[in-house]
Amino acid sequence: MVIDVHLILILLITLILLACDIEFANCGGNLHVLDGITTQDIIAGDVFFEIVDPEELEYTYRLRPAKDFGAPFNASFRFPRIALVPVVPFDACDATSIRNGEDLEGNIALVERGDCSFLTKTINAERNGARAIIITESNASDSEDEYYIEMVHDNTGRESDIPAGFLIGINGRVIMQTLKKLRRNYAIINIPVNLTFTPPHQINHPPWLVW
Repeated sequence: MVIDVHLILILLITLILLACDIEFANCGGNLHVLDGITTQDIIAGDVFFEIVDPEELEYTYRLRPAKDFGAPFNASFRFPRIALVPVVPFDACDATSIRNGEDLEGNIALVERGDCSFLTKTINAERNGARAIIITESNASDSEDEYYIEMVHDNTGRESDIPAGFLIGINGRVIMQTLKKLRRNYAIINIPVNLTFTPPHQINHPPWLVW
């Protein structure tokens, strides 16, 4: 009977070790580790999406969710192969002046930061049928385009019912430049992407960006 218990313990330990990626995993939390940094450290409450078309942009991108307005990027928000549509005009500061509202209907709006509040842009995208909005800063200087902006409420008493996230300027700029070069009006994305069990070294981040 004692031998059977020992065998059971050995089998359990073996199964645990096999279930963990010993080189990269923290078995206690089942989170991958690279040089002391876990995937959970990288995620840190942020949201990720991947572009699946066009091919030139097929990478995983990180969003910083709005701090205190809009709906959350929760379990009910999941859209495979949805269009990411740059709003025309790009600032989205006037709902009635948006010229590609039909393209925004049921898709994700991409807009430029500036000229009005984050909440105003989100409300205007929502009024044109967008399911979420991604705000970027594609005209930022080289020294600023890798910073995440904390998007906060403008204290106007208004609210929005769609999620909003901030995309760093360098990513926004490359996306816009690539779509323009290809004469494309949108990209196809999967949002959100679950990276919890993806080792940091396997995250398909853009080659122009170092995490």
